[in-house]
Amino acid sequence: MPAIAVLGCMWGDEAKAKIVDYLGGDADYVVRFQGGSNAGHTIVVDAMKYVFHTVPSGILYPRTKCIIGPGVVVDPFALMNEIRALEAAGIDFNKRLFIDERTGIVLPLHMELDRRTESLLKGAKIGTTGRGIGPAYADLTARTGIRMIDLAHPAYLKRRICELYEYHNQEVDPAQLKELLDRLKDCWKIIKKNVTQSFEVLQNARMRDAKILFEGAQGTLLDRSWGSYPYVTSSNTIVDSVGIGAGYSARLLDEVLGVFKAYGTRVGEGPFPTEMFGNVADKIRIQGNEFGATTGRPRRIGHFDAVLAAFTAKLNTLDGIALTLLDVLSGIEDLKICIGYKLGKKVLSSPPSHPLDLQKVEPMYMLLKGWEEDLANVRSLSALPKNARIYLQAIEDLLESPVKIVSVGKERSQTFNTRT
Repeated sequence: MPAIAVLGCMWGDEAKAKIVDYLGGDADYVVRFQGGSNAGHTIVVDAMKYVFHTVPSGILYPRTKCIIGPGVVVDPFALMNEIRALEAAGIDFNKRLFIDERTGIVLPLHMELDRRTESLLKGAKIGTTGRGIGPAYADLTARTGIRMIDLAHPAYLKRRICELYEYHNQEVDPAQLKELLDRLKDCWKIIKKNVTQSFEVLQNARMRDAKILFEGAQGTLLDRSWGSYPYVTSSNTIVDSVGIGAGYSARLLDEVLGVFKAYGTRVGEGPFPTEMFGNVADKIRIQGNEFGATTGRPRRIGHFDAVLAAFTAKLNTLDGIALTLLDVLSGIEDLKICIGYKLGKKVLSSPPSHPLDLQKVEPMYMLLKGWEEDLANVRSLSALPKNARIYLQAIEDLLESPVKIVSVGKERSQTFNTRT
């Protein structure tokens, strides 16, 4: 059975969870390998909406086991709330959720630091979710962070938390410290049965020839090293992060599937070369329900950017593309795909690395005719309108990667494989 990485390849919100859900019906394991509760993954099954922040979205399938890898940072209190909400919706977690003992911990202090940092940035606000993810990763890098297994050692945990407050020049109130330690103790009592070394779980799964899906949390253009820095997330999101964040080398992957929307979106600050405004943007935002699952913020809207998309396709060595929300473009008369940038007198075929240069580029567009037909009931490539097929072919050609999966609606059933 294959090991498949499903990666968002733009600025996130590409509907990765829907593709994981589509592929996950026969998956043995679904693994999160980076990010934290700043992720917002939404799946709709039989008109029931499920929103995931830390729990891998494969949990909807009763036989699928889910792993939160060591590359993830976990807010234990938020995780407990998420588990309770999903259990209330009928999801069974018994012996199905594994949390690596090396995962980092997000504390209330990290949320406070997140808000403070954002307020101090005058000219380059990042637009974070405020969930404390960045400061938690920063502390792990500084070797001052807290890890899941620390919760099993109360005296050590207390000392580490006190040192963490001191590191950030924060006074810790004894009563607040006791309350925090008591809450963490209560949390550990509940989740310790789920905590393990996921390396062993995954290696055993590989030996059994199990099907494993690796689920990216944020998009490639938010990668800490390769994204539009500094307007990025605080972890690495590209395919090679699977090895770092899950302990399963990317060399062992059988397929890398990149998820793209049929148009562009971005949440928060940062350059967005193909951003558009006005009636068409408003129509796409409403038809696509382009509001953040974590924050509720309206997403910025843009034309499909094949320059950035081709860059991420090569960076992740994609074997194929999953194109989502194609149905949202129905009824739009003229469509544009960005095929190049002008920067001053230069014509660029790849994106500049500095945000000020990316902000200044002038997109060069390919113009395509749209279609009027409703795609909600389309279940094959041949059933798509001619202009929709031309649109897909243009994306394939520009990204040099085949479109293998197309999504035409919110429901699990509104997804099809173009190769069958």
